[in-house]
Amino acid sequence: MDWESSFIEFIKKGGIFIYPIILCSIIGLSIFLQKVWMLRTKRTIPEQFIRTLYELITLGKFSDARVLSRTSDSAIARIASVALENADKSKQELKEKIEESGRKEASELGRNIEGLGAISNVSTLLGLLGTISGMIKIFGVISEQPIVSPPSLAGGISEALYTTAFGLSVAIPAFIAYKYTSGKAEEIAAELEEEGMNIMEEIIVANERREETREIAR
Repeated sequence: MDWESSFIEFIKKGGIFIYPIILCSIIGLSIFLQKVWMLRTKRTIPEQFIRTLYELITLGKFSDARVLSRTSDSAIARIASVALENADKSKQELKEKIEESGRKEASELGRNIEGLGAISNVSTLLGLLGTISGMIKIFGVISEQPIVSPPSLAGGISEALYTTAFGLSVAIPAFIAYKYTSGKAEEIAAELEEEGMNIMEEIIVANERREETREIAR
């Protein structure tokens, strides 16, 4: 109960600019949690899926590999699905299809991350705006009162300090979250690109092996 009353008092003293900063903190936290969920290894490049996929491709069971890729909700599965659908095309065409699919997945991984950077900047600016608003109130009191009493300045000082402190307390974690998620997304995008090329090579080798088997059968 004391914590709730202290928080309410903090908001009252912080002035009107506290409210958009609170909104920024809620949006930022939502984006961060959503990106952390999306950037999990199990959701992007699950090890069990990769092992099973390579086994099926090596055995030439492309139809089973396609079914496996369609039933897996992961970024690499969608890339593998595109690769297997174009398995009969030339190496250059296959590579282009995989790279196009990889770019789509990388774009999806990075979606909304820039919002964290924007929230960091906006929270800082809102804190600064609150500081300016508080200073305007202070100078307004000074200009109206020949002899200024400290209590009359308290409102402006509180708004200036509380808004700045709260703005920074939202901006700093948002910036850290932005750097973390953007770095993680880039790391996974690079892994997807590498894994996509590995899948392509496996498909090419499997196709060559099947062609050799047909030639021997003739």
